[in-house]
Formats: sequence, C-alpha cells, structure tokens
Amino acid sequence: MQHCPVSNLPIVEKSHWKTEHPDQRYTTRIKKIGDDIFLTYYETDTDIIIENRDQSLFRMILEECGLENHLVYLLRDLTNVTSISYAYKVTLTQLIFRWPPYYKLIVFYNIAPEFLTTVETFAAIVPESTPVLLVDSYNDAIEAILEAKAGNIPQVEYDDEEDELYARRKKEFLAATARIGWMNMLNQPIAMPDEDELLYPFFKALESMQKDLQEKEKLVGREKKIAESKTEKKISEKIILLNAQLELNNQLKTQFDREKATLRSRIAAQDMELTRVSTAVAEKTAALQSLREKIFGLDIDNDLKKEMIESCSQMIETETIEKKINTDLTTTDSEFLSKLQRKHPNLNQRDLRICLLIKLNYDTREIARSIGISTRGLESIRYRMHKKMELSKHQSIKNYLTKLATS
Repeated sequence: MQHCPVSNLPIVEKSHWKTEHPDQRYTTRIKKIGDDIFLTYYETDTDIIIENRDQSLFRMILEECGLENHLVYLLRDLTNVTSISYAYKVTLTQLIFRWPPYYKLIVFYNIAPEFLTTVETFAAIVPESTPVLLVDSYNDAIEAILEAKAGNIPQVEYDDEEDELYARRKKEFLAATARIGWMNMLNQPIAMPDEDELLYPFFKALESMQKDLQEKEKLVGREKKIAESKTEKKISEKIILLNAQLELNNQLKTQFDREKATLRSRIAAQDMELTRVSTAVAEKTAALQSLREKIFGLDIDNDLKKEMIESCSQMIETETIEKKINTDLTTTDSEFLSKLQRKHPNLNQRDLRICLLIKLNYDTREIARSIGISTRGLESIRYRMHKKMELSKHQSIKNYLTKLATS
C-alpha cells in the first residue's frame, strides 16, 4: 500500500474511482489519504479546460467509504488546468449554495497563473462555513490539512492594515463579479468602498456594468414579450384560417355527400330502368324468336317467307345489340364520354353515343340500327361530327377517339 510522503498516511486508489472525459482528453481520478482526506486530480498529457464537475463520482466514493454523512477534507491538484467552462461555473455556483456541508477544508494547489483569478473567485464566493486555501504544492496542502486537523486553520498574515484591506476588497470584488457573471444576480447591491480607496474605481466600473446588464436584460425581456405577442397573434390568425378551412371542408363534404346521394339515386333509377329495358328486350327477343319459328312452319311463298324470317333475324340482332350497348357502359366509358364532352361541348347526346360506339368497335350497320336510322343517315351524321370536332380531311374519327381515350 502507498503512503503519503508528508503525513505517512495510507493512500487508497481504486480502478473504478475515476471518470473519463475522452472529448476533453482527460480523466478525473480521486484518491483517499488516511481516513477522511480526498485528493482529486486530472490525468492528462496536455493543458485542459474542465467541462464537467464529477460530483456523482465523489458521492459514490463517500458511500463506499461510509463517509456520506461525515465532513471530509478535499485536496484539488490543478496541474495542467488552464480554465473552466462557463457551464461548469454555473453548475459549481448552484452546487455551492445547495450542497450539504461536505468539507471541513478545501485546498487548491499547483494553480496555473492564468487560472489563479478563477480559483480566487471561487474561494471568494464559497460560504464562510467552508474554508478554502490556495497553496503552492502538495506538501503545503497536506501540511495545511494536518494543521486544520490539529485545530489550527491556517490564516493569511498581512504586513499591515492596508494590505489586509486590499485583500478583503479584492475578495469582495471577485465575489460580486461571480454573482453577476456566474449567477446572473443583477439586482444584488454591490457594497461600495470609500471613494478614496484604491479599488473604488474598479467597484464603480463593476456597478456600472451591472446596471448595463440590468438594462440589457430589460431590453431583452421587452423584445421577448414583443416576439411572444407577435407569435401569439400569428398563431391566432393561423387558428382562424384553420377553423375557416375546416368549416369550408365541412360544407364541401356536406355538398359532396348530397351529390353522392343524388348520384346513387340516379344510379339506382338507371339500374331499375336497365333492368326493365333488359327484361323488355329479352321478352321482345323471345317473341321475335317464337314468331320466326312459326314463320318457318307457314305454308307460304318461299321468297316471302325468307323475307319475313330475315326481318325477324335483323330485329333480334338489333335488340341484342341494343341490350349490350345499354348494359356495357363501364367506368372507363363514362370517363371517356366526360373527357369528350369537355373537349367538344358542341356534340349532342346522339353524337356522344355514336362516338362511344365507334370507340367500342361497333360497325356502321350496328350503330345505325341501335339509334334507329339508316346507314346513309349515320354517314351524314359522322360527316357533321367530323366538322364539329374540327378534324382534318384525312383524319379518322376512330383513330382520334382512340387517342383521346388513352391520353
């Protein structure tokens, strides 16, 4: 077991008594010297800025040693430490004023010159119940703790009253600086020294800076309120627009539901009509087939019989085509008719029907029979449709309608 070279007290250091900070390139380690002295130091090969306070590590070690409810002595070796982060300062000051009385004495040593003022500021703000000493070396730190254990807290001795007053004013100045900068205590009055004292201008400058920061905080507060007011106004406007849009959507939905119900009624009526037409066509076709069979059995002139049978067959074929046309209208056909009507609003219902039949590959004779006109009459209608759709002389209606359906 290792022993302290100054006090000869045993030193305990466990492998898990550490916290690694790879981003900051250092590891915090803690040793126990004797029964109640703890040494914190930083394992690193370069100068570092302390970012985090390892309070959880210290508490864990106190619990392991059974000292969580006891006052202990703390040594801080600040070798290679050049600064601490602002976040660390804020955390440290918060901890100072809410920590339980962990320490009988805190001793800092190996303090870099550029870091000295920060350590002195910390010492100035710590409550009087926790003495803080700044010494040069490990030996000095251990000797200070041994003196404290003997009941003699080392005190700084001054050559004269002027030096003592200067040291007290410096501590007050650093404490006020920490309250303003680290704790944002902008409304805390600053105890001003007499005007003839050497440090009076510094306190006056600090007081002026405090007032400036107060004004800045008020300005930021007003700007924040204005920004919040503008944000609330925008949110309110957006809510109004959203509610208006929701109301419009509800109205459109109601209108859509009505139109949907109307279309369903029309579809139901058309389905009934198609059923009636299909039934009538079936009955008529059956009657024509029965009539044709009876004509076969008549004892009449063969030419007349042939003519009558052919007429019956043509009527049966016409009825079959009509039934097929009336029942085969698909969604695609409906979309095609809508597209055609939008593109050529001058086409009438008969023109649209003829266009659909042309697209469905019905021949001229079948189309003419389905609409009850002659073949020549259909040719005349197609000629007029050609002009209505403004097609060129050699452009085919069928090809045009096919391209329109697929576009």
